[in-house]
Amino acid sequence: MSGEINIEMADSTLKKKTTRSLFWSFVDKFGQQILNFVSMLVLMNIVTPDAYGLIGSLAVFTAFSTILIDSGFGRTLLNKKNITDVDYSSVFYFNISLALLLYLILFFITPFLGIVFNTPEIVSIARVMFLSIICNAFGLIPQTIMTLRADFKGITKINLFAMLLANIIAIVMAINGYGVWALVAQILLLAVLRSLFLWLYTRWHPRIIFSGQKLRSFFAFSNRLLCSSIISGITNNIYPSLIAAYYPMQQVAYFNQAKKYQDIPFLTLSNTFRSVAMLVLSEINEDRERLVRVVSKLIKSIAFLSFPIGLLMVLLGEPLFYLFFKEKWLASVPFFQVLTFAGMLSPFVFIFNELFIAKERSAFFLGLEIVKGVVLILLIVLLFPKGIMALAVSWIVYMVITLSISVFLSGRLIGYSLSHFLRDTSPYLLTALVSVGAAYFTTLALHHTLLYITVKFFIASVLYLLICKGLKLEMLKEIEDWFAVFKRKK
Repeated sequence: MSGEINIEMADSTLKKKTTRSLFWSFVDKFGQQILNFVSMLVLMNIVTPDAYGLIGSLAVFTAFSTILIDSGFGRTLLNKKNITDVDYSSVFYFNISLALLLYLILFFITPFLGIVFNTPEIVSIARVMFLSIICNAFGLIPQTIMTLRADFKGITKINLFAMLLANIIAIVMAINGYGVWALVAQILLLAVLRSLFLWLYTRWHPRIIFSGQKLRSFFAFSNRLLCSSIISGITNNIYPSLIAAYYPMQQVAYFNQAKKYQDIPFLTLSNTFRSVAMLVLSEINEDRERLVRVVSKLIKSIAFLSFPIGLLMVLLGEPLFYLFFKEKWLASVPFFQVLTFAGMLSPFVFIFNELFIAKERSAFFLGLEIVKGVVLILLIVLLFPKGIMALAVSWIVYMVITLSISVFLSGRLIGYSLSHFLRDTSPYLLTALVSVGAAYFTTLALHHTLLYITVKFFIASVLYLLICKGLKLEMLKEIEDWFAVFKRKK
């Protein structure tokens, strides 16, 4: 009897911790995406598409370097039970040293990039922008410390304030005619301010101590995570660089900005639930039954939000781009709509990745990334010669295959199989399809852009919530309970 009570208390404590972490993580990620959206809204109406193309073509190099610098050690520290100052300091010195080395390498290869992209001006832009790699390295340990403390509220304040300042300065520079350098300043300032605020907030400083033995022990766990992250980082950012090598920078911008805008809601969902999954799944990684329950709840939560948001984005893509950017960026709309179908699936993949890491099955994680990398290469070889739109379609195929493999491995690992996944997600997908479909067919006569967007959004949203309530779907009941508790507390 006492054992059952302890389990119930543990579940209650875990639920409170999860809810609190989820709330602040959502505020953080949603706030960042709102600030990102507003800044892009202003900057994209001032800065030329060519300038955005230059920045987008370099994304894969920044992503690769950032992942390599962390070396999987950050995730290893989160999984470690007892962390000492020696652990933190050793990882810190390693990260900074590697960041400096990578920057020097990138500094000297930038002329080659100018030749490959047939854009000589990219050399100076890249050399300044890549300084953000070093700046970000300084913030890795303070951020890990705050995550271990579950201080998502503090992380939220730091991220949003740093981004707000960086965006304001970038907009002022753009208004004053700095063009692409406004975008470079935005990236660099965000890295500098964020790391600075993390240090000031945590008051952490490295001790003058270094242990190669500690790093080797970390690397035994992190080496597969590192390889996995590198493959993932490259695959997620390789498309703009590929396009830049064969097409004008303007085409890079149309594709890359479409991907960025469709990423906004799905990255918010992914990072929000990933932050919570990172914390919670590691805590219960030895309890298979609870793992299945928690994973199921996370999958349902994502499905409840991802499917209606994604389908509405496809429906409203063209009027939204016209409303915000007029004709200047309408060439991005087809890419935006196609990529959104893939974006709807991406948050699920993040959850399964965190499950594999929490179970310390890095071999699953690495194997999955290798297969994904091979699949993506084959898709690029087959479809890229057919044009940029075919490349966008390849991303949908890639995400479907990735999710299928993730679910299969989850079934092998904890028993959460394809049937579980379909049972958890299908009601929300079908409800979203019916709601958005009804919004489309009942408003065909509307032509005014703002009215078209408002009415379709209203009909789809209300109908979706009503059907969810009528079917008594779990996630709507969870949200209603949460609001009821919130009101009582007030």
